[in-house]
Amino acid sequence: MPAAAAPHPTFERVRRIAVLRGGGLGDLLFAMPAMTALAASYPDAELVLLGTPAHRELLHGRPGPVHRVEVLPVAPGVRSGASSTAERIDRFLARQRAQRYDLAVQLHGGGRNSNPFVLALGARHTVGSATDDAEPLERTLRYAYYQHEVMRGLEVAGLAGAAPVHLEPVVAVRPDELERSTRLMPDGTPFAVLHPGATDPRRRWPVERFAHVARGLAADGLRIAVVGDASDRDLEADLVRAVGDAGARVIRLAGRMPLGMLAAVLARASVVVADDSGPRHLAQAVGAPTVGIYWFGNAMNAAPFGRERHRVHLSFVVACPVCGVDVTQVGWTVERCEHDVSFVAEVDPDAVLADARDLTARRSRRTSTPAARAPRTRAVG
Repeated sequence: MPAAAAPHPTFERVRRIAVLRGGGLGDLLFAMPAMTALAASYPDAELVLLGTPAHRELLHGRPGPVHRVEVLPVAPGVRSGASSTAERIDRFLARQRAQRYDLAVQLHGGGRNSNPFVLALGARHTVGSATDDAEPLERTLRYAYYQHEVMRGLEVAGLAGAAPVHLEPVVAVRPDELERSTRLMPDGTPFAVLHPGATDPRRRWPVERFAHVARGLAADGLRIAVVGDASDRDLEADLVRAVGDAGARVIRLAGRMPLGMLAAVLARASVVVADDSGPRHLAQAVGAPTVGIYWFGNAMNAAPFGRERHRVHLSFVVACPVCGVDVTQVGWTVERCEHDVSFVAEVDPDAVLADARDLTARRSRRTSTPAARAPRTRAVG
């Protein structure tokens, strides 16, 4: 596959690769094509992801480019969470230096915090992106915020000589997960999945809009499964109330199943309607058709490339609806206002419903659901 930029020469004698990618579920999925490219270009190397507990949960026992996941300590700009001591971070880095990595790849943003972290791994070679004020690595890609995260990752992989294998993340769903997921909808009725949550409240489409879509799909005979993590349960309850009489067709799954089961449920769905969020990105990775609601700036970084299986609805808000501050200037150096009002409320629910119905009809005409396949057969330890 042609690369966005000509790959650099590969490094010699690479037997172990560390890839730094903290963040959420979507962040992991955006990095998957880059890790697949690295695995294909260095087929004899062990690829270790320095990630989060959720990354390890999803990838454990699953075929793909990653051999194993090392869980990052909480560290500023690398992994968010409760405060961690400098001693704990130092112990983690010491254990990683003992791995004697030949190559460390920084897929974790602009590098102000992540580049020093990668350099502390002591790898023979380092590649990654960097803002103007970040410490450079051996080979560095200039970080520009408005670039699709998949393409950014592939360009970073290209610094290590790795050519793209594919442009979309691919996550394989195990047969046991598919079998267990059928117990959630044992009558075999086709179902749509809705995810009304997002980490950033500004990316959330109002629950009433989701309810409009749910009522329409329920009238078509579909069951409605609402997914998310435990933090989405209030939104789930609000959605069930807003659906009204069709609420009897809603299955509440938010915070009630592990990530592997979520992947299986998404893979079996007739259509997935979601905010710009981890579940939408996972749905894409397991082969489900999706309708995504995006603020236009986030779409530049995170929307699916194709439109045969994925539809994207955009909001073009350029100023905070409350205080009027310019919201197109983004990044770590720009202070955001304190308002968490939705930036995507203007997206038309009738248009979203129409696309969901179209994708459902296309899905039903297929003789079988396409299986999500990973390019490597090894399973994560």
